[in-house]
Amino acid sequence: MKEFDINSWNRKSQFDFFKTYDDPYFNLTTELNVTNLYDQCKKKNLSFFLACLHFAVESANEILEFRLRIIDDKLFEFEHIDIGSTVLNKDNSFSFCYFEKKNNVFAFDLSGKDVLKKHAEQIDFDSNKDNINLIYASSLPWTTFTSIKHARSIEREKSGIPKFVFGKFYDKNNSKVMPFSIEVHHALIDGYHVAKFLDIFQKKMNDLK
Repeated sequence: MKEFDINSWNRKSQFDFFKTYDDPYFNLTTELNVTNLYDQCKKKNLSFFLACLHFAVESANEILEFRLRIIDDKLFEFEHIDIGSTVLNKDNSFSFCYFEKKNNVFAFDLSGKDVLKKHAEQIDFDSNKDNINLIYASSLPWTTFTSIKHARSIEREKSGIPKFVFGKFYDKNNSKVMPFSIEVHHALIDGYHVAKFLDIFQKKMNDLK
């Protein structure tokens, strides 16, 4: 982590403007084509859930703005960010698991399955509230959606951690599509960066062979 030079940033005006908002977050919900990702996961015995997390966080790491966080009104850049996600427990409650970024989907899958196995053996509702070099993710594989609203914690929201939500994929026009929600802090990220992220994310899923 290193302090980011706000004064040399082309978004300084936007940062100064939106950081004062009571609710500076904006949310976009879209559909992703997961046909190839689903097929390749089946062929290669990869977890579809973990593959989604991997390509999402890998895509986010390629964009500077997704690696920026606000600490005490100062801006910091992380070399890389990881991803945390809700996971379903056997009693249908949920907990959180944290997954370190890896260089490829196969390493992420192997590491992620180990994380899930250990979690199942000793369930712990770990909110990891002090860690900000990550993305918050949730999975709703039981339903599709066209919009979503998140619970709020004012203090925890100040750092600008993005939130991803993956929904239930379904068949549409001979393809498998999945609803995907992305919420970001407008002082750090604009619509341009969200669109760039979505393009990278979709391409990575399409290119898996």
